[in-house]
Amino acid sequence: MMKNLLLLFFVFTSVFVSQGESKNPLGTVVITSDKDITQVHSNEKGELIVNVSPNDILKFKENKLVKYSDFGAKGDGKTDDIEAIAGAHAYANEHSLKVKADDGASYYIGKKDRTAYIQTDTDFGTATFIIDDTNVDNLKAAVFTVNSNLKPFKLEGIATLKRNQKKINASLPGTSLITVSNSNVKHYIRYGSNQDNGSAQSDIFIVDKNGKVDMDAPIIWDFDEITEIMALPIDEETLTITGGHFITIANKAESKYNYYSRNLLVNRSNVIIDGLEHKVTGEGEHGAPYGGFLSIRNCSYVTVKNTILTGHKTYSTIGSAGNPVTMGTYDILVGNALNVSFINCSQTNDIDDRDYWGIMGSNYCKNLLFDNCTFSRFDAHKGVANATIRNSTLGHMGINAIGSGTLLVENSTLRGRSIVNLRSDYGSTWQGELIIRNCVFIPNGGKSSSAALISGSYSGQHNFGYTSYMPEKITIENLQIDDSNHPEDYNGPVIFTNFNSKNTNASYQEKYPYVLSKKVILKDVTTKSGKEIRLSENSFMFNEIKVIRK
Repeated sequence: MMKNLLLLFFVFTSVFVSQGESKNPLGTVVITSDKDITQVHSNEKGELIVNVSPNDILKFKENKLVKYSDFGAKGDGKTDDIEAIAGAHAYANEHSLKVKADDGASYYIGKKDRTAYIQTDTDFGTATFIIDDTNVDNLKAAVFTVNSNLKPFKLEGIATLKRNQKKINASLPGTSLITVSNSNVKHYIRYGSNQDNGSAQSDIFIVDKNGKVDMDAPIIWDFDEITEIMALPIDEETLTITGGHFITIANKAESKYNYYSRNLLVNRSNVIIDGLEHKVTGEGEHGAPYGGFLSIRNCSYVTVKNTILTGHKTYSTIGSAGNPVTMGTYDILVGNALNVSFINCSQTNDIDDRDYWGIMGSNYCKNLLFDNCTFSRFDAHKGVANATIRNSTLGHMGINAIGSGTLLVENSTLRGRSIVNLRSDYGSTWQGELIIRNCVFIPNGGKSSSAALISGSYSGQHNFGYTSYMPEKITIENLQIDDSNHPEDYNGPVIFTNFNSKNTNASYQEKYPYVLSKKVILKDVTTKSGKEIRLSENSFMFNEIKVIRK
């Protein structure tokens, strides 16, 4: 009788399916208590069968947590423990219990296509997780996915949206994340060796239950038509993940754009990741790239702190234009996410080592923050609205960004080829303001270099799907430029690189005109070389920009 009363079935599916995530990695989880021993296994249909003994049910309820060993994990570094780990989380999710890894355990995660879904506080503690990517059934299946029980739904009756619109006509169950797209308009039509035909116009923002838009992350596009608009209620309680030592044994696949996503994927809002460490081993002469060990998507209010990550070795392939390219490969990837912060984080490898790609990439984000971080790169591919880098040191790939709003760089040391590189493959555009304050710039990491503060390229002949802007106002205050190691023909640092070597007189015509900055404010800018800062090697292109020296 007791066993029948305790019998339950739990069907678990992912709320969001995003790029790099397996469409159905888990299938069905069946939780039962029809045996006297707790165990986890897969059946012929691929369902995860989690049997929990009546005695263990009472123990778990009393302790208010479960451990991986309770579900059969060996933690010996050899036995594949992914099903026991997934089973522990499935049971914890169903009964709102915390999960704790066994102290000092070493969990091996092999080739199986199985994802552990996290919906409750989890302490990875001092445990080690060995993720073996040398032979996997599904390279797109996350190892862990942090997700929500709340489900997205379509919004009806909203046909258009305007940039900076303050309210939408919707009543919602609570504060919600809104994603909107128009498949009939293309943005981010990429130029160069990785050229493409662009992506559907899209945006992501937060509204309260009455439809009031959070103007800290405003709507950034005019939508004359909407082909899809979805709302996802935001979890009010914060989910916390602490500790854990993760080691990826790198794949040895062909070097081509086939991204591995055997990672920790965050698909839930209000999440804190604290004290995690990820290392990479086994990188050889070739390999496929990685889509971020920490992948943060379709969510808001995520904080990663006190965390150590690892840059990935760079491999080359042939790009879409038929030319050799180095492939982007990431340990951090943030997409369609708002209010994501990295605080007191660093990486295991040298931030100036060019054998390793920049550690971070992002797309379609708003309000990104690096605070007290030491990383090889900050990057925004398909736009960021508002970004802050402060109290940080950035290495050889520096700050690469396009977007809008305010880009603030303060109290930081920059070791890239420029302080800010406005990505030329997406139109070198920043529609807003750039502030560089209380910083030290060491061009090219101290190697011989001609210093330039802002780099980019814009021919005016390519349609990116939008008007391209330079920052309307640029403020550079209390900047120290260590340009002591420079070429013999060096004439001093420039504010702008030569964005277009052909645009040197009035006869040059831009098919898609560039909207240039209105003014640059310089205050307390000093150089080690003693040479004065100049506007640009291309004085004609920027001759109408007002430079104010204070």
